[in-house]
Amino acid sequence: MSSEQFKVLICDDSMLVRKQLKEIITDAGIKTVLEASNGQEALLQINEHQPQVMFLDIVMPIMNGIDTLKEIRKNNIKIKVIMISSSGTQTHLKAALEEGAYDFVQKPWKETQIITILDRIR
Repeated sequence: MSSEQFKVLICDDSMLVRKQLKEIITDAGIKTVLEASNGQEALLQINEHQPQVMFLDIVMPIMNGIDTLKEIRKNNIKIKVIMISSSGTQTHLKAALEEGAYDFVQKPWKETQIITILDRIR
């Protein structure tokens, strides 16, 4: 898949986190980077744009990352979900992986971690 067609969704309640991730992803040559500040917004973006990859924060208002991931899986949406969290407790990690998360990144991440995941998916 070319970088032109490749779409990434960043879902995090922190605007700063979204901005930092977007910079890394666009620097990696991906032109379409969508943003959402909670799970509800993310589900709307997924329905409208069908991104291939999603970076999903766990702790967010309105709809958290685990509930969002459950909803994605319930609707059988084909998207690779990478969970991101500062509160990387074993419980969160286990729940995310049980729900079918593709990978897990702990904040603060290194730019190379994000690039490696994207390269692996592409």
